[in-house]
Amino acid sequence: MQIFWYLPTHGDGRPLATNIGSREASHAYLKQVAQAADSLGYDGALLPTGHYCHDPWIIASSLIDATRRLKFLVAVRPGLMSPAVSARMAATLDQISDGRAVVNIVAGGDPVELGADGLFLDHDTRYKLVDEFLIIWRRLFAGERVNFVGEHFHLEAAQLLIDGRWPQIDIYFGGSSEAGQLVAARSADVYLTWGEPPRQVAEKIRQVRDLAVRAGRKIRFGLRLHLVVRETTRKAWQAANDLMRYVTDDAIEIAQSLFSRHDSVGQRRMVQLHKGKCGKLEVSPNLWAGIGLVRGGAGTALVGDPRTIAARIQEYHELGIDTFIFSGYPHLEEAYQVAELLLPKLRSACKQPHVQSVAAG
Repeated sequence: MQIFWYLPTHGDGRPLATNIGSREASHAYLKQVAQAADSLGYDGALLPTGHYCHDPWIIASSLIDATRRLKFLVAVRPGLMSPAVSARMAATLDQISDGRAVVNIVAGGDPVELGADGLFLDHDTRYKLVDEFLIIWRRLFAGERVNFVGEHFHLEAAQLLIDGRWPQIDIYFGGSSEAGQLVAARSADVYLTWGEPPRQVAEKIRQVRDLAVRAGRKIRFGLRLHLVVRETTRKAWQAANDLMRYVTDDAIEIAQSLFSRHDSVGQRRMVQLHKGKCGKLEVSPNLWAGIGLVRGGAGTALVGDPRTIAARIQEYHELGIDTFIFSGYPHLEEAYQVAELLLPKLRSACKQPHVQSVAAG
């Protein structure tokens, strides 16, 4: 089991939907979060992408010397950069960090945001672009001299010429649509999904695994979700409610209006969990959808005491999830909270023989 944390390159804070107590995504603050994750035993950290985020390549590069073992899971948006250029950047990051580069391929789901960056493709066409991007990427890292003429990319004699050995950098990729799952099955090392209820996650795993088998490949699975873990269940739910204390009906309406323009199937599935209302937000035992009322992307959190949350995570692990990307507000304090209360139980569970057999399958 791999456990990653999250670097809030778009800013941080304790309560949601307010500037009260907000924290700027300064380099000094991100360095604190990265060093905490590094020293506390997290395997890596996800760096997101988007027009509200600092550039993940630059932030990751700037934190190499501040950390010792932390992997940098850098979000990459195909279509905004040539696959050859991004492969060279990834190879450079991997080399100067002594093998700590990982990439998360993000197709994007907000047409307005994508248009602001000059990308005007519909949903399925974006995934065709990603497919070509990853075909080229894998060939470059295989040491090939690549000539490629596709619908979206045309490269002649492309090659990674930087000195060094090129182990395959793991590719994480998420997509809930049929088009996204097909790309993942063909080219991803790890299929990443947001924290949906176990039954829904199990169905996704089955679908993507079947597609990968048809493509003659094996694929691993990862889960991205928030955590609210405290010494007792009562304290955990109190902390979850505290996150929402400034969330108003107007704030929810504005956020949901923004999400409605997205063509991301994954975002729609997140919205379906809470339906834009503060009603029944515990959508599965200990799985709370409150964050998704005002936050796009990963919108669910596991809430509870350490023993209960460890059991819920184990349920996902037994479905086939072997990488977990966690976060919590604020990310500096919650990195410690999770490491002190939860990680020992997860590490202990992974040493049990029946867990090892699941992870190997």
